[in-house]
Amino acid sequence: MELEERFGARLSPERAWLYVGIAALVVLVGGSLVFRELVYDRFIWQYFWGPVVADANNAACAVRAGGSVDFVYDSAACARAEAAGRVVAEPGYTLVSEVGYAATLVFMLAGVLFLLRRFDLVRERSAFFALVPFMFFGGALRVVEDANDAAVAANGVDQLITYPLNTLLISPVIYFTVFAVTLASLLVSVALERRGVVERYETPLAAFGTAFLLGTLAYLYVIVTGRLAPALENAGFYPQMLVLTLLLSILIAGVVYFAADRYAPEITAGTGLIALVVLFAHALDGVANVIAADWATAIGLPFQYSPKHPINQFIIEYSSVVLPQSVVTAIGSAWPFLLVKIVAATLVVYIFDETVFEESPRYAILLLVAIVAVGLGPGTRDMLRATFGI
Repeated sequence: MELEERFGARLSPERAWLYVGIAALVVLVGGSLVFRELVYDRFIWQYFWGPVVADANNAACAVRAGGSVDFVYDSAACARAEAAGRVVAEPGYTLVSEVGYAATLVFMLAGVLFLLRRFDLVRERSAFFALVPFMFFGGALRVVEDANDAAVAANGVDQLITYPLNTLLISPVIYFTVFAVTLASLLVSVALERRGVVERYETPLAAFGTAFLLGTLAYLYVIVTGRLAPALENAGFYPQMLVLTLLLSILIAGVVYFAADRYAPEITAGTGLIALVVLFAHALDGVANVIAADWATAIGLPFQYSPKHPINQFIIEYSSVVLPQSVVTAIGSAWPFLLVKIVAATLVVYIFDETVFEESPRYAILLLVAIVAVGLGPGTRDMLRATFGI
């Protein structure tokens, strides 16, 4: 049954979506005005905007008091401020923010679906593959901000991309930035198709995404070579990270895909080759984390990374306690994260059977794009950070 029939002709899905968005906005804005400290300071600012501002200013944390914000560059001072009951926001994610971002993502996906329906776009599976370069681009673009912060921390120079412009490159704002670039590319590509310049809009769309990705990689190369600012301490090109991550991700995704296709074909029957991309995206995220956390020095990198996401960090910390110490010493404690990613990706692929595509192909493709993006984006970021020593 269509939503129009369920709710009546006067309340279309688009209007329902708009009303929900307005209601949420009224609650947040109204709550911020009436209960400023509780709603704005200790919820919106502390968990969502504060971490972005702190990250944009390369601070250990941002402390809000009396309407003013102080940037603190010492972790111990941040801990003291938090112990004193002040509102402290640190760069990165928390469980609260990740739940909020997930809810926002679901809501925005519905809005994008309505937009695509209105313009009758993204019905074919080829559109999914045309959007893959934009997912790599999103991860690479985030590394630009990492390089920006690293240059300031290592050399004391001015940021190449200064505040507030650099907030466009910080999560979660960067998702809106990449979405705007992708949407603009899609509309231009569709216009080219409808004017008869190209036969299918997917071709220029994929070309736009690839061009943005290559341009971002070139910019990163210029940064790490010290041509725009003094070179970073560990900056350089470490191809072993790039090669190992890509090869292992392709191998793992390929083995899982072909094993499922042969022994449990119902898993991949609905998605086909899209399943291989989903598995690769989340394998990339898992492999990049495992190598960066446990094997960086073993493959010749002069540095080692710690996870930024709470879920990843929780899995690593939990594995360190639960697994035998001999196992942790031999193969590390980050590999369960890779296992979780592969199992989750396989289950997602299984859910998208033939009926999902038959009933709503546009919605299925849109959801799969989002699922791939949350794996490929962070995975590309971790891979490129280690590849360039940022």
